[in-house]
Amino acid sequence: MPEFDNHCDNLPAALGGAPVFVQTAETQGKLDRWQQMGEDEAQLAYDMTLRNELSGGTPVVREFEDEWRKRTGTQFAITTINGTSAIHSAMYGLGIGPGDEVITPTGNWICSIAPALMLMARPVFCEIDPKTLLIDVEDARRKITERTKAIVLVHLWGHVCDMDAIMKLSEQTGVKIIEDCSHAHGASYNGTPVGSIGHAGVWSFQGSKPVSAGEGGIVATNDVDVFERSCLIGQVNRKVGMDLVTDKYRQLQPLGLGIKFRAHPVGIGIALVQLKKLDALNARRSQYIQTVEQAVKSIDGLEPITSHLGAQRGGFYGFCLHYDEQKMGLSKQRFLDALRQEGLQAYAEVYPLLHRLPLFADGLDIFTGGRGPLCTPQMGGDYPGYKEGDLPISEKAWDKLIMLPMLSDPIEGAAENVIAAIRKIAQHADRLAAVEA
Repeated sequence: MPEFDNHCDNLPAALGGAPVFVQTAETQGKLDRWQQMGEDEAQLAYDMTLRNELSGGTPVVREFEDEWRKRTGTQFAITTINGTSAIHSAMYGLGIGPGDEVITPTGNWICSIAPALMLMARPVFCEIDPKTLLIDVEDARRKITERTKAIVLVHLWGHVCDMDAIMKLSEQTGVKIIEDCSHAHGASYNGTPVGSIGHAGVWSFQGSKPVSAGEGGIVATNDVDVFERSCLIGQVNRKVGMDLVTDKYRQLQPLGLGIKFRAHPVGIGIALVQLKKLDALNARRSQYIQTVEQAVKSIDGLEPITSHLGAQRGGFYGFCLHYDEQKMGLSKQRFLDALRQEGLQAYAEVYPLLHRLPLFADGLDIFTGGRGPLCTPQMGGDYPGYKEGDLPISEKAWDKLIMLPMLSDPIEGAAENVIAAIRKIAQHADRLAAVEA
């Protein structure tokens, strides 16, 4: 166990004082007792391997899909090889194709929107709300054109979007909603599980996710046509067919479109074990985050991310705060450096805003010959590209974020000592700023 210094009124390590956490190569890990994979996951993987349950819609895969339907309150669900292919399946399920536009907030991970490119549809970026970091519904409304087919929203870092506002927009415009819940396993909105409110919900089970399959994903929906089209595009030769409900595509069984997005059964078996641990994991992460968030409310320069009314966070894939350099009196980089010297892995935001990526800023002739959705006039298309200042609200908010360590099963006193480290630096911000100058 790391040695803790409970006196937050001494000098920060950056000014020659003792760090709150005596640093070793394993300091961060020793703050957290969580071991994501255990004997239960290993035993099930072993058993599945021995019985050659290694491909297709096996009994364990079907058990997981059934559990996911029950947990999310959806009628249909199908596993995929990863979250990106789940989004691809959902987009195809909703009929997104050449010439369509898909709106998504720029504060997002590229895989939430990249499948649109493979369907020859064009991403259109909208602002985030600077307080919640989630989709700005009114800016999304302004970005809708006659070509807009869908909106992909993301419940970023476990925070839940304003689903009342987004579904009202959908009803008014006919634009379909895909919920990317990859960061928000177990989250809900007014008591309804995320992923079941829009027209399709998708989740990633990548190795660092709260429910992990190593690699894996799932798409769920209450729309039978969306489900069957999702099966059609990615479940080639799944055992006992593609799980189709109606006869609409029966003549295409069992090959569908010949594309294979099927999940690996052993990975899904691991996810099945992980799913049983999700509620306890969410409870521990929630308690840790709420303890730290409550404490930093009294520190000038730090502010927790705002939650929408009715939102119940889940997954907690990341822990970020707003940082105001002017109020703190210290540059963000210097603050982060000082936290790291106290033994905490703190850093700036992890995702670049999507419109800042060269792919979307400058465009690309993806399919050659001027045929892709990101072809600029110089490439023979009409894609306008993006430049700095095009989404100023998002840019300003994003540049003020800091990320704190996520602890999933913190040892006793860990949260309080994280707070002590932050307070120590805030109390000596003027001296740290003087040294920086």
